[in-house]
Amino acid sequence: MSDVPPSHRSKRSHRRRRRPWLRGAIAVTAAVVLLVVGVVVGVWARLTGNVKHVDVTADDLGTARPAKVAGTALNVLVVGSDQRDGANAKYGRVVGERTDTIMLVHVSSRRDQAMVVSFPRDSLVQLPACRATGGLPGQRPHLGMINESFNSGGIGCTWKTIETLTRIHIDHFVKVDFSGFKSLVDAVGGVEVCLPEPVRDKKALLHLPAGRQTLNGEQALGYVRARYSMGDGSDIGRIQRQQMFIASMVKKVMSGETLTDPARLFAVLDAGTRAVTTDRGLTPSVMKDLALSLRGLDAGRIRFITTPWHYSVTQPGRVEWMQPQADHLFQVVAKDQSVGGVKGGQAKVARSKVQVELRNGTWRSGLARVVAASLEQRGYHIAKIGDTARKPQAKTTILYGPNGETRVPTLARDLVTAAPRHVPAARTNRLVLVIGDDWKGVKPLRVDDHEAIKGFDATHDSCAA
Repeated sequence: MSDVPPSHRSKRSHRRRRRPWLRGAIAVTAAVVLLVVGVVVGVWARLTGNVKHVDVTADDLGTARPAKVAGTALNVLVVGSDQRDGANAKYGRVVGERTDTIMLVHVSSRRDQAMVVSFPRDSLVQLPACRATGGLPGQRPHLGMINESFNSGGIGCTWKTIETLTRIHIDHFVKVDFSGFKSLVDAVGGVEVCLPEPVRDKKALLHLPAGRQTLNGEQALGYVRARYSMGDGSDIGRIQRQQMFIASMVKKVMSGETLTDPARLFAVLDAGTRAVTTDRGLTPSVMKDLALSLRGLDAGRIRFITTPWHYSVTQPGRVEWMQPQADHLFQVVAKDQSVGGVKGGQAKVARSKVQVELRNGTWRSGLARVVAASLEQRGYHIAKIGDTARKPQAKTTILYGPNGETRVPTLARDLVTAAPRHVPAARTNRLVLVIGDDWKGVKPLRVDDHEAIKGFDATHDSCAA
């Protein structure tokens, strides 16, 4: 007989019975861990394989680059490509590739604020020399449009152009084409916008009703590209619309709706990495580290701002950067200083320097004199009051010649409704305000009436604009 008490034999037997269950649980756990690791590795391999890279070398950027400030601040050049081959051919066949959008994303070294600076593509700037590369002819130093650089020397030339003009050290670039943009919008489940009136634009392939609505990828592409069917028909108007759209998309991506849904989050990451072309230094690993470092950044701390500008008086239809305001903005970014209080947008002509001729296009007797009195109280110089040759005129219109273009925004900002119309034959800087049947009066004065347009944050609601 065994000397082991029955109670001990019972406990030892119970432990032997438990061990197969314990070993089974360990095996299942190990299998799950291996499965998760395998999935993560597979997902990471897929995301890494999605990204396309282009080499930007020291030969492309030259030796006179701006110095990088101390710290971990990051400056990323973002360009939207208008390349029309392959899947993008349906948007029109145009030889070559230009930058439809040029932005610089600045992330502070503390990761507590970010700024997105837009450069109007109609900007008339002093372009630097770029070497010929990849079948492109290169760029000679000359005064030209800022978006010429891409077609002359590719992304490396655009990178050098922005660094030369701003003296901001750029760390990486991201290029997005039409197809990539659409897939990214679809991956986040669409982006909400608000349209004050219906849009019918054949060039942008866009047909939308008025009101608040969520746009899919195809609709969103038309919305951010449309120029002549929305707003005042200028590139500046399109930039403001692009900024509001991106702000809305950023809010959605940073919301719990996206970050807490693994399937949607993977879809966004998958579409995002497939949508972009970057320099070789901007790997998915760098993107991941940047994203993790920004987890605590509130969407309201992301500011969108347009380089301060004014209309060119030498080349109608072009814009020039306003100094010293533009250089001040660039210094703030280059030195990683606080973006609070920095202003951008259009530098306006004072009302006292705007001459206005009033023409009553309605049957409302005396309306032109009433409007003239209101404008004169604002500081405008009323040059003449009269009637249109034909009545009625349906729309209120601001007629301007090449010499009067810089004055149009000042007057338009004071009116509830008015559509600018260029008259090439006009040889005066005087503006002609034709009052139509849609006349809705003069806007009330605002507190910031004499200030430049400020940047807005990512909490901006386009429907509240």
